[in-house]
Amino acid sequence: MKELSVLIPTYNDDCTHLVSTLQHQAEKLGTAYEIIVADDGSSDQETVRRNRSINDVPHCRLIERHENAGRAAIRNFLAQQARYPFLVFIDADMVVPHDDYLRRYASHPCETVIDGGIMVREGNGPQHTLRYQYEKSAEGSHLVSDRRKHPYLHFHTANFLVARTVMLEHPFDERFRRYGFEDVFFGKQLKEHQVVVEHIDNPLSFEIFEDNASFLNKTEEGLRTLHQFQQELLGYSGLLHVVGRLRHFGLLPLVRCWHRLFGGCERNRLQKGHYSPILFQLYRLGYFLGL
Repeated sequence: MKELSVLIPTYNDDCTHLVSTLQHQAEKLGTAYEIIVADDGSSDQETVRRNRSINDVPHCRLIERHENAGRAAIRNFLAQQARYPFLVFIDADMVVPHDDYLRRYASHPCETVIDGGIMVREGNGPQHTLRYQYEKSAEGSHLVSDRRKHPYLHFHTANFLVARTVMLEHPFDERFRRYGFEDVFFGKQLKEHQVVVEHIDNPLSFEIFEDNASFLNKTEEGLRTLHQFQQELLGYSGLLHVVGRLRHFGLLPLVRCWHRLFGGCERNRLQKGHYSPILFQLYRLGYFLGL
């Protein structure tokens, strides 16, 4: 049974229920464990105050950082703080749907990297938001059978186990400060260094969905990140593949012109909840080409 450090980076998320659930499971493992939440300079001080109760839970602690270091740096920091040989990284907005979630990781024989996957369920918040519809439309790609076909392309930071030695030797690239693609680039690094990535059926659940305006802002931030690192992410992004095909056929000017004329209308429809995969991908493509 693996000794686990469960690591949760957070920004303005109340992690008290998540920590309580994980601590209850960890107590049943019969092995050493710790749960560390690292607050990456949250602006919501009421949420920070609530999270301080984590320090009262056995084997759990909250680390407060007063400046936002970014999605890559906060994970590297957590790995450095951890004391046990295997690290379980969990995004703060995920929900644990199974009582044996930690046991599946602790008992699995793989000792490099394990991706547990995600699932999508309706939660207690606003239903059928743009984010919910997007995640539901992509649900098939989260199946373990699909992830195993391209293990490095389907790596996600929301839910994975990694040996601490692997993480320290191959840390996240801290140039990725803004939202998006730090996990894709990490998967690329693992492939280049021939680190085995195993995919198993041990999902966390998406049940908390931001409003449409926030999701569109986050999507655009991710596209700006992709634009910044596009040369390094070639072969690891479906959008870059589409851009390459359009360039081959000389269609990029047409798509840019379309976005200048209709991009605002597309965004308004999406923000109002009129989701379709084609509309969303067309908007993403036009926004990216307009950068």
